[in-house]
Parts: sequence; structure tokens; C-alpha cells
Amino acid sequence: MNPVLVEVLRGGCVESAHAGAVAVLDADGAVLASLGDIARPVFPRSAVKLLQALPLLESGAADRLGLGAEEMALACASHNGEAEHVCTAAGMLAKAGLDAAALECGTHWPYFEPAQRALAQRGERPGALHNNCSGKHAGFLCLACALAQGGDVRAFARGYVAPEHALMREVTAALAETTGCDLARTPRGTDGCSIPTHAVPLVALARAYAKVATGLGVAPERALAMRRLRDAVAAAPFMVGGTGRFDTRVMQRLGARACIKVGAEGVYCAALPGQGLGVAIKIDDGNNARAAEVVMAAVIEACVRLDDDEAGFMRGLSAPRLVNWNGIEVGALRPSEALRRALAPSLSLDHLATSTSRPI
Repeated sequence: MNPVLVEVLRGGCVESAHAGAVAVLDADGAVLASLGDIARPVFPRSAVKLLQALPLLESGAADRLGLGAEEMALACASHNGEAEHVCTAAGMLAKAGLDAAALECGTHWPYFEPAQRALAQRGERPGALHNNCSGKHAGFLCLACALAQGGDVRAFARGYVAPEHALMREVTAALAETTGCDLARTPRGTDGCSIPTHAVPLVALARAYAKVATGLGVAPERALAMRRLRDAVAAAPFMVGGTGRFDTRVMQRLGARACIKVGAEGVYCAALPGQGLGVAIKIDDGNNARAAEVVMAAVIEACVRLDDDEAGFMRGLSAPRLVNWNGIEVGALRPSEALRRALAPSLSLDHLATSTSRPI
């Protein structure tokens, strides 16, 4: 049974708690800090979108189509469905000679409530471009331009969400190679946007993101693709999430020092280039909005050198106040003592300053 990572306080007492596991590794595969069962396979869901976007760059499709930082960042995103996200995804498809009809991610209302209201006030219905995964799927369809080898891209891409499709085999191969897992032997499910999702141990996810942080342990062309995606996310963090989102807020504040990505059901991954570290988190009860964010904020506090203003900002995320609809403070969240102890000894900033795992 996994330990408690986050406590919820009300009236000075622990009202509820969130258990889970966390792994912090360097690119050599050394576990620098861990808590809970980091060997148990979990479905990483959207937390591996950066890994899934690697073939888009490695194939040359991103360069041939002239994709910029915002478009590459959107290929790694779980976005709010705000106008900027929708416009950018549509632009990516246009560069591939396609439109929203080619998307196979499904349709839902924008996550961002003002965007929902604006759409409804115009008398419009949401489309596939509003899906939080439309950027990832637009990236897949741009990759299809390279894989189709001059053929009919729309015809080639049809059914691309199926595990056996040539496009999805490329994406799955990148995930398998970066995590070091034989995905043919792991449980496979279907993600919310209809592509396959494969169960991977947290320790393997953290190792993969340590490679993203450093470029170590992968071929030079893959290391370059990882660096370019990291740079794109740092340059355009709004595209990765949007207004008010944890990923966007942290990366807007810390820039290239933290490349972080949420996944559904309480999964979070991060590459910390300055320290050469990869991070993977799983909250057992699937809580994203509170628990997983608190754990990620606590890891960043322990690992990344912060000035006073940045430290105060991160403290507001690792120990956020809970406020009711009248604006009255009613409680707070906090990392558990077990989590703080697990992060403290191995992740001291003095130790990390001497790490040999350095970013490319």
C-alpha cells in the first residue's frame, strides 16, 4: 500500500489524504529519491505527450512544414481549448493540407469556462479542435505527411488512432525506446482521445524524462529532438495548458528550468534540465487538480534553485490555501512529512550542483 503524499487540512485537522508514489531519477538510471511502489505499471496518459511528439521532429516533418515553437508546444499539450489553442491546431492541420475533419480525437467543450461561454454565446457547438488533445493529434497528422511519402496524406492517416496503424506504431516505438519498456508485454488500454495508452512503471517514466532533461542515453538526433521540444515548451508554455493551469503557470515562472506535463488520473512527469533529473508521480485516487500538483511543486522546491520570489510562488502551489465561495479560508493542502523526508536527503541543492547528468 502506497504512503500518503498529500494531506488536506480543515479546522486544524487532517480531513482527508492522498496516497501515491513518486520517483526522481538521473539519466544514468540512479534513483535519487522515491516513495511508494515505483515499479508498479501505471497508465501515463497525457504525461508522455512530449515523448509521443518525438517522431514529428525526428522524421523531419516539423521542419518541412515550418512548425514553430507554439505549434511544437501544442503537439505536447493538454490545452484549455482557448482561441489561441484552437487557432494554432487549425494552422498545423492547414500546413499538412488537412482540416479538422481529419482529427480522430473526438469532441468536447473547452476546459476553460470563459471559452465555453463564448462559444455558447455565439450559438456555436464545440468541435474536435476544442479537444484538449487536438494539438497532439494535429502533430500526428503532420507526422503523417512524412510517413505517407508523397501519397494521399488524408487517405494514409485515416484510422491513425488504431494501435496497428503505421503512424501509431512510430509513436509507440518512441515511447518504448525512451522508457526502455517492451510495450508489447505491458497492459494496453485506450486513452480519452482514442489512441493506445500503455502501462509503464513510474521508475521507467522518470528515467525517460531524465533523458529528456539531458539528452544522455539516446541517439544524437533524438537528443536534439528532445532539446527542441523542451525549448518550444519553455518558449510557449501557454500552449501546453492555458489560463490558470499549473503546467503553464510554473513554466511561465521558471522557464526552461522545469519542463512539466500532467496526465489524467493523477499522473505527472517532469524534466529538470539544470539538475539532469526526471520525475514521475502517480496519485492512487487519480487526483490531479490538487494532490499531483502539490507533489510536483514539492519536488521542484527540493530540486530547483529558486530565488526568494520564485520560492514564494512555488510555496503557494505546494501548500495552497483552500477558500470557499465567500472568499473565506477554510483549509489548506500540504505535502506529507513522509514526502518531505523522502525528498530532503538525496535532493539537496549542493548535491545536485555536482551532478554529472547535464543537459545538452
